[in-house]
Amino acid sequence: MILFLAARPVTAPPVRPAPRRRRARFRPLARLRPFAPYRRIFAVPGTRAFTAANLLARLPMGMLSISAVLMIAGSRGSYALAGAVTATGLAATALAGPWTARLIDRYGQSRIAVPATALATLGSLSLLLCVHYGAPDWTLFASYAATATTPNTGGMSRARWAHLFRDDPAAQHTANSFEQAADELCFLLGPVLATLLCTTLFPEAGTAVGAALLLTGVLLFAAQRRTEPPVAPRTAGHTPTRSPLRLPGLPPLLSTFLCTGAIFGSLEVVTLAYADAHGIRSAGGALLALQAAGSGAAGLLYGLLRPTGRPGRRFLVCTAAMATLMLLPLLAAATGSPAALAIALLLAGMATAPTMVTGMGLVQSRTPPGQLNEGMTLAVTALLGGIAAGSAGGGWAVEHLAGPGAAYGVPAAAAALALTVTLLTGRRPDRP
Repeated sequence: MILFLAARPVTAPPVRPAPRRRRARFRPLARLRPFAPYRRIFAVPGTRAFTAANLLARLPMGMLSISAVLMIAGSRGSYALAGAVTATGLAATALAGPWTARLIDRYGQSRIAVPATALATLGSLSLLLCVHYGAPDWTLFASYAATATTPNTGGMSRARWAHLFRDDPAAQHTANSFEQAADELCFLLGPVLATLLCTTLFPEAGTAVGAALLLTGVLLFAAQRRTEPPVAPRTAGHTPTRSPLRLPGLPPLLSTFLCTGAIFGSLEVVTLAYADAHGIRSAGGALLALQAAGSGAAGLLYGLLRPTGRPGRRFLVCTAAMATLMLLPLLAAATGSPAALAIALLLAGMATAPTMVTGMGLVQSRTPPGQLNEGMTLAVTALLGGIAAGSAGGGWAVEHLAGPGAAYGVPAAAAALALTVTLLTGRRPDRP
């Protein structure tokens, strides 16, 4: 017994340090979790379901316009007509979008999004039939304008994140970064899928598939009622009637979004024309996908960073980087090398996602919760208006300047204008 008791303190020390060494050994591994912010937001029940459905509904965002350009230019032989038709549809969406969003804020996502999407789908099918059967040009404009009721699917998803993490700014930043990366993913896969369908099957295939995906995705998204934000209460004297356009600090921000949209619209038409002029028409979607890939990767990385400093200053830095990098496609196109242009588009896209993430965060901070869908739709409306102007301007530049390469001056000029607007209007104090 004495020997046994004496032996206990001798044998105890070798046994106890072992677990400590094991914990110390694995503690550094716990810190190496770079995607922990994304895992945290998707741990909330229902977030994965509505995100998957929304991605399906959002994929046509990168398909329908490029499908229309390829379908119309292939049948009518005019990129100017194709650019004008898509510009008309986007302009109509820019006008109708805020009204659709106001109805969503007032009556809920599930009650408004489904019928609005059904009407937009009918417009896409009408465009398809008019092109296929050689209807007059004015019918193309009317049909594409009928797609204006398409709801802002990305805005509805962002509204759900804002509701779920209304008291967690860091999680909202991560969610906004993911949403921007999701937008870029749609612009990455959408043009490739649309080009593949239109060139390998038949010219109308991209529009048909895009319309079907849009309707299916919105139906699945609207069915996710658990994460849907509640409708703002409409008590007497408290119903929001003023447009968010009258809120301080929002109109200058929307002006920058307008210029940014012009970058996207002109890049799309000019890149397709550049690929066609170099005999690689089927690779036009892949070239556009590289720009979206650079933006999507930058957006995901930006979401992992903890935001520091004032949002207005971060937005200025992002727009300055975007204006600088958007000169690369113009310089690369002058060399006449599609490979150089591909690299330039990849690099140019790396500044657009951080700009959009920071800008959307500013829109959310300056918009009342009961008008969040409308406020974000106004931002998208500004983007669509810019895309419409950029599409028309890019189409004009392709046919009237010295080749598609020189037309890359349109997105470069739009980026410089975005920086100028930010510099002139960025002195307003940020709201916390």
